[in-house]
Amino acid sequence: MASGVGSSASLWTEVSRCGQNGDFTRALKAVNKILHENKDDVTALRCKIVCLIQNGGFKEALNVINTHTRSLTSDMIGFEKAYCEYRLNRVESALKTIEGIAEQTDKLKELYGQVLYRLERYSECETVYKDLIRNSQDEYEEERKTNLAAVLAAQSMWENSTPEDLGLTDSTYELCYNAACGLIGRGLLTQAMKKLQEAEELCRRSLSEDTDVTEEDIDAELAVIHSQMACVMQLQGRTEDALALYNQVVKLKPSDVGLLAVTANNIITINKDQNVFDSKKKVKLMNAEGVEYKLAKKQLQAIEFNKALLAMYTNQADQCRKLSSSLQAQNPSHPRPVLIQVAQLCREKQHSKALEQLQRFSEHHPESASGIKLTMAQLYLTQGLVFLFFFHVSALVMMYTHEEDIDSAIDVFSQAIHYYQSEQPGSVTHLALVREAADFKLRYGRKKEALTDLEQLWKQNRKDVHTLAQLISAYSLVDQDKAKALSKHLPSPDTMSFNIDVDELENSHDATYIRKRATKVSGETLAKDQGQGDVKKKKKKKKGKMPKNYDPKSTPDPERWLPMRERSYYRGRKKGKKKEQVGRGTQGATSGAAAELDASKMASSPPTSPRPGSGTGSATNVVPPRQQKPAAPAAAHSERKYGRKNSHVKS
Repeated sequence: MASGVGSSASLWTEVSRCGQNGDFTRALKAVNKILHENKDDVTALRCKIVCLIQNGGFKEALNVINTHTRSLTSDMIGFEKAYCEYRLNRVESALKTIEGIAEQTDKLKELYGQVLYRLERYSECETVYKDLIRNSQDEYEEERKTNLAAVLAAQSMWENSTPEDLGLTDSTYELCYNAACGLIGRGLLTQAMKKLQEAEELCRRSLSEDTDVTEEDIDAELAVIHSQMACVMQLQGRTEDALALYNQVVKLKPSDVGLLAVTANNIITINKDQNVFDSKKKVKLMNAEGVEYKLAKKQLQAIEFNKALLAMYTNQADQCRKLSSSLQAQNPSHPRPVLIQVAQLCREKQHSKALEQLQRFSEHHPESASGIKLTMAQLYLTQGLVFLFFFHVSALVMMYTHEEDIDSAIDVFSQAIHYYQSEQPGSVTHLALVREAADFKLRYGRKKEALTDLEQLWKQNRKDVHTLAQLISAYSLVDQDKAKALSKHLPSPDTMSFNIDVDELENSHDATYIRKRATKVSGETLAKDQGQGDVKKKKKKKKGKMPKNYDPKSTPDPERWLPMRERSYYRGRKKGKKKEQVGRGTQGATSGAAAELDASKMASSPPTSPRPGSGTGSATNVVPPRQQKPAAPAAAHSERKYGRKNSHVKS
């Protein structure tokens, strides 16, 4: 019996020594020997679970916990159970386990924050990390701030919100990287690029100080930063630079499958319907095992959308329909799966069926009707139904104008003009759309945006004086030198004069105002009047009363006898705004034409902000999926030490 006790003591000594040295494999062997003697030894069971977790055996550790529920209570081993579930991607189970533990320790709160982040419950996650930072003082404060910065960046990206500034300093490259993600989410791309460059410099500096870190290790750690830089370049339209940097990241073969999937996806969006063979190879990286646990839901949706588009571009009609139908089942109200299906039907020349599908979707989901109707308008054009096309365009413009969303209304014009520019450039319909767009922009004070349309119209017809006058008026507010140069093309006053008989015009039966003419006084009439005046008794004139504010030194107004509206200084009534009507000059002239060409009377700051509930221009601009668009950035979530950080995906 004594030898058994001695053996047990030596085994515990072995467990302690191996644990301190980090040799958990040998420690596990010693623990198993102890459990062989006493299978219900609680301390040995807990040591075994820790050894298994340290060696990555999360499933085995969870099995030990579940088979010894009587000995190991949730308060005793709850953290280890939740951690194993979290690492096995059973996030919902991990959340349930954490919520069932009575004592909320700091390490449990840390795990709780990670679980909430994975579940994309960012507001609750933010609260947890704020509480931890405020109420704890240890060596993990930097990691907590990094995780909090990741939460704020995720809110900016996936919830389209602008989180409050918590004053987090960019002291590490992880913090700097997460700050850049937040800037990308807010559309501040130039600032984001500068922040990413700072993160790259900090990363090189901090890792180069460690003698055990090789150049390959540094490149691997920089991969996520470089992928994010490429994403910013892509969003800025620098696709060649972005593609080169993306390919550089792929060649490094980083171990983060999420990073590889996002990078591959963004390469596919640049390739579009070109370089299809390369895109097919990149799809394999997007299908890697474990990708679904590394990315946010919107990133995964974007990847699936682009897979469906690639299937369409490679003429895999059945695969395209299968993927788009699956997406529609997951997101019934999202218009993009329907648009992919419609695009596939159009490739198959089934335009009528495509229109029916769009009509059904717009009826069931009126919140997406505006973008769908624009797509229907383009389909009507392909079938030659121009009148229906114009009906949809005018209806959309009217709707957006009513909502005071001028940007979206202009975008409708841009989409329609772009179609005709590529299909029927210079046609009557094309120029009519350009004319309507120019007039609409001028009406709402968008002079700079109207310049391109007006120049296009004037180049088509150099004799169009009205368009030239509009062009000069618009340029007078943005480029006066250009306006003066264009004014030389205006016709001279002599060439614009007309042979009009004013007397004949005033005497016509349509004239509404006839000037009174002075009549000649004959000498006989004058003498007769004077004779009668002598007979009459002259009346004594009474001295008139002067007004109270009369000043004998001031000169009386020489026009005081005239009605107010006929005086030279009369400027019209101030109160009330009457609609433009026929003016008081040459018969037939209107004040509207003059006002239209008077740049000073144009609106300088028209209402462009949509009313509550209305969409913005970019949000409602849903067009048929002819190409894949670059992808939106993802927030990084840093775990212990360097952690994992995701690049960006957009569909």
